[in-house]
Amino acid sequence: MDELAELEDPRAREVNERHGDDHGVNLGKLRALAKRLKTQQELAGRLWATGDTAARLLALLICRPKAFGRDELDAMVREARTPKVHDWLVNYVVKKSPYAEELRLAWFADPDPVVASAGWALTTERVTKKPEGLDLAGLLDVIESRMKDAPDRLQWAMNHCLAQIGIDHSGQRARAIDIGERLEVLKDYPTSPGCTSPYAPVWINEMVRRQG
Repeated sequence: MDELAELEDPRAREVNERHGDDHGVNLGKLRALAKRLKTQQELAGRLWATGDTAARLLALLICRPKAFGRDELDAMVREARTPKVHDWLVNYVVKKSPYAEELRLAWFADPDPVVASAGWALTTERVTKKPEGLDLAGLLDVIESRMKDAPDRLQWAMNHCLAQIGIDHSGQRARAIDIGERLEVLKDYPTSPGCTSPYAPVWINEMVRRQG
């Protein structure tokens, strides 16, 4: 914790806080610290228990993803309120867990939109890597009816799923683009030069062009 406090940078905190992340540690330095510590599951648990955002990010880098139980991961997702902690928890830990599919189904329709966004993130992973058994048309139905009015984090996760369906599944591409065009979600999102817009029709067309 002392080392993390020494890495605190007020300018980094200012930037991070604009995105809802209450820490001021440069992520490159955080990763270097994690590399030095290597995998330490017990330490990861103690760091997570502090509730401190930088400590939790470090915990997610040094933990053993398969060591967590299902209920433990469920509790962690419900505690992870800052976007970066939530994002790393889902991507670095839950996706590697033997309980990933079980949790995907449990979280997908959770009344808490942040928890539901984790279910959508896991669904997007399956859309790309293991689509067998997924009802893609059904997913598009849900996106079409709910994405426009969904809270920000859930809307972002649904939009990502919409884009991946359009990118990875040519049979659903025209409908995915049509839904994106009609809903206009993230159409005006500010995008840096050289980056692809998160607006689904642009995103889908650009990625398909690159795969060309």
